[in-house]
Amino acid sequence: MPSVLVVEDDQFVRSALIRHLSGASHTVRSAGTALEALREVAGFRFDVVVLDLGLPDLDGAQTLRMLRRITDVPVIIATERDDEAAIVQLLNDGADDYLVKPFSVEHLSARMAAVLRRSRSADGAAAPPRVLRVGGLTVDPIRRQAELDGRPLELTRREFDLLAFLAARPGIVVPRMELLARVWQQSYGDKRTVDVHLSWLRRKLGESAARPRYLHTLRGVGVKLEPPGRDRTRPGPLRPGP
Repeated sequence: MPSVLVVEDDQFVRSALIRHLSGASHTVRSAGTALEALREVAGFRFDVVVLDLGLPDLDGAQTLRMLRRITDVPVIIATERDDEAAIVQLLNDGADDYLVKPFSVEHLSARMAAVLRRSRSADGAAAPPRVLRVGGLTVDPIRRQAELDGRPLELTRREFDLLAFLAARPGIVVPRMELLARVWQQSYGDKRTVDVHLSWLRRKLGESAARPRYLHTLRGVGVKLEPPGRDRTRPGPLRPGP
């Protein structure tokens, strides 16, 4: 029985969502403010969060970023904003899906089912190795910790996911669209999202696109992670895109 947290300040809308989701055999808890939502997530384990952006105490986008610091639970954004740039930013900040208000409860149910299928598929995948090592880089997917030459790296959720995905495939060139699909769980979007996160990750690894050590971009092809000093006369195997 999936558990859902509904974060919505409108009492009428919140009650309707709770009634519908409870009738669909979901375990439902609710919050009317961002701070209440953060307390709920810290105290209970949810399968999915439905997050309204128009909260009275904190901006919904800020709430999303705070949620991502404490949990990886799938988040579906409920918003009145249909601006593409704003929606892309929310997805980049860690949202798993979104709905533009007004929407039907049937539409919400379908989106929730899709998000839960993806989440269960990921949970049922083969367990990653306990520790990934590429040169002086160490990545622990289970503890979600990374070190470079023994020094802890302070990474955001997306930066860690991107690094772990590439570290599990050392020397393999991965197309940007595959990274978007596998790391961001998006089958569409702007590939510049990947480039921006790669740039941030490079800075934390102490390198740049012009002087790479671990992250190497093949223009028009993709990116690969490999230890410093490897022979770069060959581009390495290409991982086909999805």
